[in-house]
Amino acid sequence: MLDSALAALASLTQPSLLLMLAVGVVAGLVIGLIPGLGGTGAVAILLPVTFGMEAEQALALLIGALAVVHTSDTVAAVLLGAPGSASASVTMLDGYAMAKQGRAARALSLAFLSSMAGGIIGAVGLTLAIPLARPLVLSFGAPELFMLTVLGVSLAAVLSRGNVAKGLVAGCLGLLLGLVGIAPSTAEYRFTGGSLFLADGLSLVAVALGVFGLAEIASRVGQRQQPGEEIALGHGWLAGVREWLGHWTQVIRGALIGIWAGVLPGVGATAGTWLAYGQSVATAKDKSKFGKGDPRGIIGPESANNSVEAGDLIPTLLFGIPGGVPAAMLLGTLLTYGIQPGPAIVTDHLDLMYLIVWAFAIASVVGAALCFLVTKPLARITKVPFAVLGPGLVVVMLLGAFQESGQLGDLWVMIALGLLGWLLKDTGFPRAPFLIGFVLAIPLERYYFLTDAVYDGAEWLARPWVIVFLVVLIAPAVFALIRYLRRRRGTDTDDRTVEPAGDDEGELSGSVWSLLTAAGMLVVFVTAFVVAGGYSPDARLVPRLITGVGALAALVLLILEIRRLRSVSTSPVPGEQPARRRFPGVAVAARTFVWMAAFLGLVALGGYVAAALVFVPAFLLYVARARTRTVLVYGLVTAALLVLAPILLPVELPLGALMTR
Repeated sequence: MLDSALAALASLTQPSLLLMLAVGVVAGLVIGLIPGLGGTGAVAILLPVTFGMEAEQALALLIGALAVVHTSDTVAAVLLGAPGSASASVTMLDGYAMAKQGRAARALSLAFLSSMAGGIIGAVGLTLAIPLARPLVLSFGAPELFMLTVLGVSLAAVLSRGNVAKGLVAGCLGLLLGLVGIAPSTAEYRFTGGSLFLADGLSLVAVALGVFGLAEIASRVGQRQQPGEEIALGHGWLAGVREWLGHWTQVIRGALIGIWAGVLPGVGATAGTWLAYGQSVATAKDKSKFGKGDPRGIIGPESANNSVEAGDLIPTLLFGIPGGVPAAMLLGTLLTYGIQPGPAIVTDHLDLMYLIVWAFAIASVVGAALCFLVTKPLARITKVPFAVLGPGLVVVMLLGAFQESGQLGDLWVMIALGLLGWLLKDTGFPRAPFLIGFVLAIPLERYYFLTDAVYDGAEWLARPWVIVFLVVLIAPAVFALIRYLRRRRGTDTDDRTVEPAGDDEGELSGSVWSLLTAAGMLVVFVTAFVVAGGYSPDARLVPRLITGVGALAALVLLILEIRRLRSVSTSPVPGEQPARRRFPGVAVAARTFVWMAAFLGLVALGGYVAAALVFVPAFLLYVARARTRTVLVYGLVTAALLVLAPILLPVELPLGALMTR
């Protein structure tokens, strides 16, 4: 094991790996500054660039970005009061308060050092998990791996903040879309509608970029306003270093909480940072300064947000169960290289696991150092309205999705899934269970049939670890039932506490749109259940189980939504009409998706470069309302990058119908 660790460290001295790690770190720092993208956006945008690379180079690039994206997202939170990601909003409470007191440099110093330490401690935790969990992983067979896949989707749904029914519906929908294509047990085509394009299933890149990337653009492109007042950096970097050293126990506690939050599927960085902030408040003797510029309110959360990403990698690599959305995309990357996480990676690719560990630790240090050096110029990106960033991100994401298959059909699917992702986000459905379900759909089915082939009947349910996983699977439902009963009796005071809103809570949640979405989900599951009846017994078993559970969860959700709307309509004061809710984001999102579809139509007609030269300036002028100078410079830079991309990178540009004649 030591030999593998040293060999992995030695491999990082190769120029190609060092270059990819450096590119990943720089890209992660820049992406971290763009509101709403975070680790998910970093991996999703860089994932297409890895096509054609060796596995080691691809992982160095992705891990380099993932390790530092939460380091730079603090810059906007402290200087502008506009966090680059949901997890950075916790740091904003005390960081922005310190900045307004003239201690911005001190706050950033605390944040950068804490993020660096969190990344290193997270890497150490991942290192320790390898030898400790290796005997356990090697003892796992198909039954345990099958239960782990079920557990991964279920916990991601149940532990997601918000409505559990919505989490289950989202997870089942992801599983259903993951089953599109060839059935692994019988080689039958399922849910393809006779289309050869869908025979190989949906592209992971198109799904991830659509549901998270394009959906985020549609949600935020209406934000044309500048963030709040900019704060001068000032001095105090060294004072921040000294203060950070005096709170080393907060660093360790925050990092350990982050690792734990990362291991649990679906919890994520936002919940991890709030938990770390909570422990900082709980363990402090003087709590009066929290929220008013207390350094401890920065150190705990910032230590946690980087260690969460390392914690996510523990179940992803050792058990094949992604702890969060970025880890789910990394899992998909490993599978495309023929690397199966779990027992296979522990025995056959141990050096690759240690490469990930070293890359994460080194990137955490380098990322923090770069933030100290280039904070001032980096902060300028945070002042750019998202409407201006939008068209460039659309061009990059659609081009990235094209690289995997070289088919324009993937781009249309991506836009459709972007619309679905926006609807899920704005109606309050958690999207993490959706993507985790999509990635685990085929492994779940494969492990089930392997289990069924080896064991007679249900005897595999008596295996010790299977029983443990069953208990873990059932426990959240039991606890939820107990809490519900206590709440009905009025004895559970904890349920009246206010928790932070989830990442996916949108303006349509609790409205008629949410009701219609639940009804639409029910129709989808019932229709898929009926369609699956036409397949052979082995090919329809798993789809019918998934659609059955999904239909039941959607029905429960539909009832809850009807009851909620009824309670809202009857709550106003007698004689007063209920206020009519307005949803300005719906019109903005609809126009944005029309623009995306128009761009794709131009691509199909005249090619990618010509389409971008029309789309980018038009979007900037009519949607972002940018200045003429910005439009000209932006358009020329976009065109130059698209022309140079095929020369410098293994990138293929889509050709239009006029160019192929």
